[in-house]
Amino acid sequence: MHTTPTQAVVLAGGQGSRLRPYTDDRPKPMVEIPGTGTPIIGHQLSWLAAEGVTDAVVSCGHLAEVLQEWLEGAELPLKVTTVVETEPLGRGGGLKYAAARLPAPDQPWYATNGDIWTRFSLREMAAFHAERDALATLALARPRIPWGAVETDTFGHITDFIESPPSPFLINAGVYVFSAAFTELLPDLGDHERTTFPRLARERRLAGFPLPQGAYWRAIDTAKDLTEAAKELALQRG
Repeated sequence: MHTTPTQAVVLAGGQGSRLRPYTDDRPKPMVEIPGTGTPIIGHQLSWLAAEGVTDAVVSCGHLAEVLQEWLEGAELPLKVTTVVETEPLGRGGGLKYAAARLPAPDQPWYATNGDIWTRFSLREMAAFHAERDALATLALARPRIPWGAVETDTFGHITDFIESPPSPFLINAGVYVFSAAFTELLPDLGDHERTTFPRLARERRLAGFPLPQGAYWRAIDTAKDLTEAAKELALQRG
């Protein structure tokens, strides 16, 4: 019987330079999804709580005080602790630094990037992780390409135009399940995606969980992403 994680780290230190002017006075995870009155991180914490998470560690960086102030004033559905990187540790180092504050270091944990808005079953992902005896499992998304695609026949005639088709490649969706033993494999300084992950992949201890059909996923990188997310939310509600 595997243990479903009840603790998570949210990496929320991003500057979000491509989201200016929204991020002139707040970190990226504090940008509100239009029409909801709630910042990205608020949606994330609600989702984590709905998936059984009781404790979250939020790793802050750029304009940390804005995020901390919101967290202190908000009615949150789970217990939140914040940590602030006083100097940049890199993505792997930041993850390790935040994980040190998790309440149960001997238990598995989730992690998520603070700039994504998604909904799918984390419990299913945790079961997938356990079945494969992985040390780390990445959620994998197939985002839509922002351009229209063109289909041709073998002779070179154009046969069809497809607006924003799904990518032929799976990408790292920025949501993870980690076994307790994974934490000590993280670098103190630097990027785990260039060190720890390739090593685990060679050892066949790194798994990839494709997001299920119908799962919602969007990275909020630009103003256009905010607009699209608001449209998608309106469609869901409609």
